[in-house]
Amino acid sequence: MSSNLPEFPPVTSPWGTSAPGVETQFKAPSPARREWILAAGLFCVTLLSTSFAGLFYFFGDIGFFSATRLTLSRPGLILQGLAFSVPLIVILLAHEMGHFMACRYYGVHCTPPYFVPAPISIAGTLGAFIKIKSPFWHKRALFDIGIAGPLAGFAFVLPALWIGLGLSRIVPKGSISGGLSFGEPLILRLSARLLLGYVPASQDLLVHPIAMAAWFGLLATSLNLLPIWQLDGGHIAYAVFGRSAQRRISIGAAVALMLLSFLGWPTPSYLLFALLLLVIGLRVRFYHPSTLRDEEELGPGRIFLGLIAAAILILSFIPVPISLG
Repeated sequence: MSSNLPEFPPVTSPWGTSAPGVETQFKAPSPARREWILAAGLFCVTLLSTSFAGLFYFFGDIGFFSATRLTLSRPGLILQGLAFSVPLIVILLAHEMGHFMACRYYGVHCTPPYFVPAPISIAGTLGAFIKIKSPFWHKRALFDIGIAGPLAGFAFVLPALWIGLGLSRIVPKGSISGGLSFGEPLILRLSARLLLGYVPASQDLLVHPIAMAAWFGLLATSLNLLPIWQLDGGHIAYAVFGRSAQRRISIGAAVALMLLSFLGWPTPSYLLFALLLLVIGLRVRFYHPSTLRDEEELGPGRIFLGLIAAAILILSFIPVPISLG
C-alpha cells in the first residue's frame, strides 16, 4: 500500500458537505463499471454454488456426487438450497457492505464486494472481500472501516440464527452417527438452550439450513475479528494498540491459531488458514501498513466498540469447527 496521497479532489466530506467529526479529506472515485459487472457476475455464481451446497443440509449427508446427479436429473431441486444460500449471502453481503460504506464515508478508494464461489465445498463459497486501493487517512478511519463489517454482518447473523434454531430440533445424544460434526460457538449453544432447552450433555442438535447459514456467518465473523495483520481484527488492534503492539499481537494470535488447529486432529480446520496468514505476515515483516496520521486518538466511544468486537469474537469463535462424526 502506497504511503503517498492519491490525486483525489479535496472536499469537506465524501458527499461534499461538512459532516460532524469528519475533517477535510479526500473523495475517492467510485468503483469502475467493469468492477461492478465483475462483482455482479461473482455474486450470481456464488448464489448458485451456495444453493447447491445447501442441498447437503436439506437432504442430510447426501454427498457431492449424489447431489450432482440429483440436480442434473431434477434442476428444480436447486431451489431447495435457497434456505441456506439466501441467508448466508445476505450475511456476507452485509459484512462487506459495512466495509464498503465506511470506505465511501472516509473517502477511501475500494472495489465493490467480490464474492468467491467454491462449488465443491460444504459452504459453496470462500466468503467475500473488498480491495482497498488507497491509504487509510488516520486510525479512526481504519478502526471504523475495520469494525463496520463485523458489526453489520453480526446484526444479520443473529436473526438468522434465532429463526433457524426455531426451525431446528433436538434428538437424544448418540442417535446421530457418521458424517460431519459441526462445533458449537458459545452464542449458538446459549441461544439453543434458551429457545429449545438444548442440553449438550444429553442431546444432539439437528439444525435447519437457515441456522447452518448463521453458523457459517459466525465462523466468518470470528475469523475476520482475529487480531492478525490485515484482517478486520488486525485493523481494530492497530487502531487501539498501535503498530508495534499490533505486530506482537498478530504473531501470537497466528501461532495460537495454528496450535489450536491440532485440537481437531485428524481434521485440523484452521491449519491452512493459519499458515496462509503467516506467509502473508512474512511478506510484510509482520507489520500492519501505517495510516497517514497515526497520531490520531480514537476516543472512549471507539474503545467501547472495540470491547464489543472482542465480545463478538468470544461468542462466535469455534475452537474445533468441523470434525468427523
